[in-house]
Amino acid sequence: MNPDQFNIRHLAAMAAVVELGSVSLAARAVNLTQPAVTQGIAKLEAQLGLSLFARQPGGMVALEPAERLKPRIDAALRLIGSNRVTAAQVRAFVALARGGSYAAAAVATGVAEPSLHRAVGDLGLALGQRLVDRRGRGVMLTRAGTVLAQRLRLALAELRQGLEDLADLRGQEGGRILVGAMPLSRARLIPDAIARFRADFPLVDISVHEGSHAELVGPLRDGEIDMMVGALRDPAMALDLAQRPLFEDRPTILARRGHALAAGWDADALRRYPWILPPEGTPLRQLWQAMFAALGGDLPAVPIECGSVMTIRQLLVGGEYLTLLSHDQLALELEAGLLIDIGPAPGAISRTIGLTTRADWRPTRLQQQFMAAIDQAAAHMNS
Repeated sequence: MNPDQFNIRHLAAMAAVVELGSVSLAARAVNLTQPAVTQGIAKLEAQLGLSLFARQPGGMVALEPAERLKPRIDAALRLIGSNRVTAAQVRAFVALARGGSYAAAAVATGVAEPSLHRAVGDLGLALGQRLVDRRGRGVMLTRAGTVLAQRLRLALAELRQGLEDLADLRGQEGGRILVGAMPLSRARLIPDAIARFRADFPLVDISVHEGSHAELVGPLRDGEIDMMVGALRDPAMALDLAQRPLFEDRPTILARRGHALAAGWDADALRRYPWILPPEGTPLRQLWQAMFAALGGDLPAVPIECGSVMTIRQLLVGGEYLTLLSHDQLALELEAGLLIDIGPAPGAISRTIGLTTRADWRPTRLQQQFMAAIDQAAAHMNS
């Protein structure tokens, strides 16, 4: 089942019974009748195909599935903000936030536009917030709406992980790992980690989302990817994220075969040729600036800013450009003789490659296993 199919009041009731050990106490805590709590738990058990409680004369004793699910439910309910919110409202608003219009949300959900309008309006009333402003045929989220959209996506991610925890408890190997791959990690690290992981867990799907740090950090914060792998950033700039180093990468200077600097170069020679580099603020660009700061003098021209290794490769092959990249990123072109490594970047410059997750993220067992595969792949690269 999808995480947005849960009845949120039923989830709140289940978590309250786990905590209080009593249907009557839980009913008062979540403002439901005792029969409603009992029926809600029965429906949850039917949805999940698992018993959640042992019914005993002294009360309800939570079984392992309920114990595993409760922390995920607690986190989701905190993010949603009210157990008066319905799953239909969550589905409608998340689809609207993603699609930017009621028409797009209707296509994504298969729900008629008037029903989506009503669900989003009711959600705003339940939370006491104005969530959207109309902009022509589309809508724009208010500040409160933008915050809520992120919280709801994270809530759904928590519930998705809860379902994966229960599948693991049943002995079912399944689920999906969602990994963001920044440029350097795509060449060897992520493919090696996937091969290692799939050898042990062939039934688990893996979805790789490629992009720069700027493109992936939003989906990571929203719970749409589980982790991202690549060059780490200044921790002070992302207090809500956790970063773990894997290895140090020392970039090298690359050029086309037959480049004039193949026979040797000095600082002045490096300044005479145009460079292709990623945008300002990226770790590689900062290393390049540090390299020339150590050499002294002005920075050379950077007529092309580009983060795509494929595009950089084609430009290098056909021109007199230079670039600063990891050897692994263009290993095939170097082995084929299309490009040459004209020497390591001068100075003790390197970038830390690592794993980034949300600071409050609690991985499932399979997510932990995938991170272990990344550790093994990183160790192999350093051996």
